[in-house]
Amino acid sequence: MNFRKTLTSLLAALMITASLFAQGASEIPGAVSASVSNADPKYVFMFIGDGMSAPQTNAAQIYNGNNVSGAVELEKLTFTQFPVAGLQYTQDSTSFCPDSASTATSLSSGFKTHSGVIGMGVDKVTAGETIAEKVKEQLGWKVGIISSVTLNHATPAAYYAHIANRNDYYDIGLQMAESGFDYFAGGSLNKADEDAVSLYEVMEDAGYLVTNDRNTILSLNQNSGKVYAVSPNLQDDGAMRYAIDMEDEDITLAEFVRKGIDVLYNETGFFMMVEGGKIDWAGHANDAVANISDTIALDEAVEVALEFAFQHPDETLIIVTGDHETGGMTIGYAATGYNTAFDIMKNQTMSYVAFDEAVAAEKENGTFSFDRLLEMVEESFGLTAPGTQNDVGALIMNEYEYAKLQKAYEDDRTGNTDGYEESLLYGGYNPISVTLTHILNNKAGIGWTSYAHTGLPVPVYAYGEGAEAFIGTYDNTEIAKKLFSLCDVE
Repeated sequence: MNFRKTLTSLLAALMITASLFAQGASEIPGAVSASVSNADPKYVFMFIGDGMSAPQTNAAQIYNGNNVSGAVELEKLTFTQFPVAGLQYTQDSTSFCPDSASTATSLSSGFKTHSGVIGMGVDKVTAGETIAEKVKEQLGWKVGIISSVTLNHATPAAYYAHIANRNDYYDIGLQMAESGFDYFAGGSLNKADEDAVSLYEVMEDAGYLVTNDRNTILSLNQNSGKVYAVSPNLQDDGAMRYAIDMEDEDITLAEFVRKGIDVLYNETGFFMMVEGGKIDWAGHANDAVANISDTIALDEAVEVALEFAFQHPDETLIIVTGDHETGGMTIGYAATGYNTAFDIMKNQTMSYVAFDEAVAAEKENGTFSFDRLLEMVEESFGLTAPGTQNDVGALIMNEYEYAKLQKAYEDDRTGNTDGYEESLLYGGYNPISVTLTHILNNKAGIGWTSYAHTGLPVPVYAYGEGAEAFIGTYDNTEIAKKLFSLCDVE
């Protein structure tokens, strides 16, 4: 099934409807509220691209699109073609540049709190109740939580945990086991062995099948019971590999969603939260290609949910949004003016993490030098030194860019990364890899303003039963409240 063509048809139908409403603006609110008041979803998918706002989604569309001058055109993501779109503001109770703990709490529970706090109010004592907890307790729905990062990280934890400090990973893991949710999948657990009893043992004692076996995971079904499916291939941080680094034996986010549907499906209903967590991590590191690749991976997971929605057209609601924007990503850079060249980014073949690992291996072997680095840079980023031959002229570094790479090499070699200038240049990341992603991104026409989060508003896309409730501009807390109302929970 061609989802993009189907969604284009749906969008055309919506535009026809909108033209009818245009005869009298006063008719729109009535029509929308009437539709929402009759909505009765029983299969709800909540997709969160951590750190994903309009720049990230549009960068992915440009990357996939036609970058030929005179014929530039987007290739739209599936979820950006949803017939309903809104916009949410993301500030928390402490900052207009919030963190994932507070924003995910707003999305899941409908109230503001401090950065770093999960599932508790501003007093850091009062615990709320999440949409996932409400539908399980009040409606008897099954619940699934999927993330490409660790499952006791802030965003997934905000759907089952209530704790004043997002870094209390072990205690969050205990609450994960106590949640009784039916399906957890994706990354591993932070600090799983911080106490005498491993969190994996705690999960097993709570009745979960805990497995990282690929064949077992791909065989899961509605008779599997409670499951925690851990990706068989993890990076050192315990998260799934970046989509750009995945190999055939990896289980993708989309596959985890498909297995989640197999485990959760029942006639009563289910709620599934799916986080593309490494969109945020790539944004922190200013790696546009890794960021784009994981945004596309999230979109592919949305396609799986959409396939389910087509099979259950009057019962399914899909929401896609972000918790905040990360990195201050912009499409447009000072040195490129009105030009973009996203096609040259396709010469990057691995994430900054994988490149760091390759550099570390060269160092361990005693074969690392600046000349060897230049060979690796050409192999993995397509960039070459000034004065060299390159089939793509835009990939030849100018003297300024080359000097930046030389400085990064020296700073990495000497450990000179703590100064004020270096903190602005590298943001705490490996000097070499972050300099390379900056050079390639800037040449393509992408700029970054931060290694942290920003206060950009975040789009909300919705499809299916009750989707019209998400039209408009509103605070992020309203997303949870709208879900409470649509699902008829208190």
